[in-house]
Amino acid sequence: MGPLGVSNSKYRRCIVHFVSIATSCILFSYRYDRNTGKERKDVFQAPPPVIMFSGSGLNSSKGLRRQKRDWVIPPINVAENSRGPFPQMLVSIRSDQDQDISIRYSITGVGADQPPNEVFNIDPVLGKMFVTKPLDREHRSSYHLRAHAVDMNGNQVENPIDLYIFVIDMNDNRPEFKNQVYNGSVDEGSKPGTYVMHLSAFDADDNTTANGMVRYRILSQTPHSPIPNMFTINSETGDIVTVAPGLDREKVSQYTIIVQATDMEGNLNFGLSNTATAIITVTDINDNPPMLTSRTFSGEVPENRVDVVVANLTVIDADQAHSPNWNAIYQIISGDQFGHFTIRTDPVTNDGMVTVVKPVDFEMNRSFMLKVAVSNQAHLASGIQSSLQSTADVTISVQDVNEPPYFPTNPKHIRFEEGVPAGTSLTTFSASDPDRLHMQSIRYSKLNDPADWLSINRTNGQIVTTGMLDRESIYVKNNIYEATFLATDNGSPAASGTGTLQIYLIDINDNPPALIPKESQICERMNKNVNGVNITAADADTDPNAGPFVFELPNFPTSIRRNWTISRISGDYARLGLRYQVYLEPGVYEVPIIVSDSGNPPLSNRSVIKVKVCPCDENGDCTTLGAVAAAGLGTGAIISILICVIILLSMVLLFVVWIKRREKERQTKQLLIDPEDDVRDNILKYDEEGGGEEDQDYDLSQLQQPDSLEHIISKPPGVRRVDERPIIPESQYPIRPVVPHPGDIGDFIHEGLRAADNDPTAPPYDSLLVFDYEGSGSTAGSVSSLNSSSTGDQDYDYLNDWGPRFKKLADMYGGGDDD
Repeated sequence: MGPLGVSNSKYRRCIVHFVSIATSCILFSYRYDRNTGKERKDVFQAPPPVIMFSGSGLNSSKGLRRQKRDWVIPPINVAENSRGPFPQMLVSIRSDQDQDISIRYSITGVGADQPPNEVFNIDPVLGKMFVTKPLDREHRSSYHLRAHAVDMNGNQVENPIDLYIFVIDMNDNRPEFKNQVYNGSVDEGSKPGTYVMHLSAFDADDNTTANGMVRYRILSQTPHSPIPNMFTINSETGDIVTVAPGLDREKVSQYTIIVQATDMEGNLNFGLSNTATAIITVTDINDNPPMLTSRTFSGEVPENRVDVVVANLTVIDADQAHSPNWNAIYQIISGDQFGHFTIRTDPVTNDGMVTVVKPVDFEMNRSFMLKVAVSNQAHLASGIQSSLQSTADVTISVQDVNEPPYFPTNPKHIRFEEGVPAGTSLTTFSASDPDRLHMQSIRYSKLNDPADWLSINRTNGQIVTTGMLDRESIYVKNNIYEATFLATDNGSPAASGTGTLQIYLIDINDNPPALIPKESQICERMNKNVNGVNITAADADTDPNAGPFVFELPNFPTSIRRNWTISRISGDYARLGLRYQVYLEPGVYEVPIIVSDSGNPPLSNRSVIKVKVCPCDENGDCTTLGAVAAAGLGTGAIISILICVIILLSMVLLFVVWIKRREKERQTKQLLIDPEDDVRDNILKYDEEGGGEEDQDYDLSQLQQPDSLEHIISKPPGVRRVDERPIIPESQYPIRPVVPHPGDIGDFIHEGLRAADNDPTAPPYDSLLVFDYEGSGSTAGSVSSLNSSSTGDQDYDYLNDWGPRFKKLADMYGGGDDD
């Protein structure tokens, strides 16, 4: 018989779990049901226990034990997710004094009178404690309550007791992966047992029980090459490792694995499961050496060309493209001892481009036989050997072209004295033709000769002067004259080369010195501190044909040596001064001086220096008056200049006064029309119509004459509206005659001005004038009576009395004199 009185012979297995609830038990029995083919769980629960307060003196047979006069209450275990019915009784609490007095029971703590409230409650009379709803261990795993017993007056009868309620975990949570897809990698060719990646799942259930113990397994692998089970996973840690050899990126570059996580220690019958995807990338290693597609390659190159691709080497490599395992590196093993070629790798195609980096000469090498090898940027993996196709032979043929002649010495340096006459042979500047097998002829010509001093023989290259060489010419830099010549062969096509001839010109004494400065000034009387003018000389030649210089005064005229003297300061400087006790009138004096250089033979030059002799102050500086006098202006000339300046200023002042007066007159006669502004004989243009009536927003009612003046008269004094009719009496101006008064229109304007000034009813000049009121009528009457008929008997002879300005109008209407 089994522990529950069930015969083991009738069932495959019987599992009994005892779960303590206070002093009672919950019994779980799992047995196999032959009718349904599944396991069945039976639950047996003992009646709830009774917990007495510490003063009741219960013995240990009730599940309590005494320790230092306090009772230790065992915890109350409650299964989570219970289906009820609720409220479900957990325990009964009572005091041994309830036989004598009425007791009221209560509980406090989280879950009772603190949030979450009313999870637990107690019958205040009977002391029965209930749970009111299903508990969730993942939300809260335990509760700490205190039970109280008081009498009807609220007095404490017993000391509070502590109640600990633990929520028993049930397997109600599946394992959850942090990610649905995990990525890992492993090198191709890895050995079995190589770590690949790690997966982990979390179960919210209690991990100290089987409910939270997760186990892993691989459900599937895609693809199945080379075998279906290339990987395995540690069931407890979730580490994936290789289990078989044969990983080859060139065949399978990626695997997809479905991993399952199951709780209940991996029990598929009772446990809950979840899945995740692991993507394993097979990384490349250099297990495939590069191989040239051919054992021989060929190409050709013209001689004297550089940066030209002469051959293209193609290669294949099964490793991952554009990686160090795939990138090819080419090198020339033999056949290029002078370094004419190099092989560059095309970054896109990985081909090798044989390139010329140093010109080749057909006359020296007509072909090259190169042996090249190719390898990868990364070293080959361990155990991988190089292929025989990693080397190849490259044949490069050199094409002959017509090469230009060249000057063996370029530039060529020669030395000559300046001043050689025209027709002097300087040197032979000949070129060589590198095409020695063709026996071509060379012709010479001048390419650049800045001073046009040279010529070259067309056949032999002899250079002859055509002009005198001058070292002091602007075309000579640092004593060197440079010319460029051209050598051209008769090949097809013709080729030419250039050569430079540099002539170092040796100086000769061909330039006399020149005196410096050309002008100076000196005091009219000798001063010990300032006693002359420092002079020197400039010579276009160089040493030894320049300084030191010799300065001398000429013998003629005799007054020069009588008044002036020269004293030597140094080899290049001397001092010109007046002789002692010699007095000269202020003015400008021309002093001739002979300057000689140190050439062999020496060259002399007679130069003139203009010296201003002037009165000086105590510092030896010319005074202002002295400077003017020295410039050659006498007292009379200075007075004349001052008078001219005064007259000019007076004229400017008179002109300004006249302008001011004329402006004032124009302001006093502003009503008169200037002759320049008279427009009676001018043609006026009035064709600017503006924006039209549609663009205007005028209130025409403001221009209408009001019917009544009462609203104006009744208004208080002050500023009137500009659209109101004035209330002052109208002015009575004299009626003009029908025929205009003869004379100028200026008289007409003055007559109107006098009438306005004498009008007592006219407003002052600074008052507000109203111009929008037209009055009660017009003295001109209606214009409808006017007509333009030419058949009337109107007399226009009076137009002749209006002056010359109306003569044309009088001729048109009055008839005038017949021509």
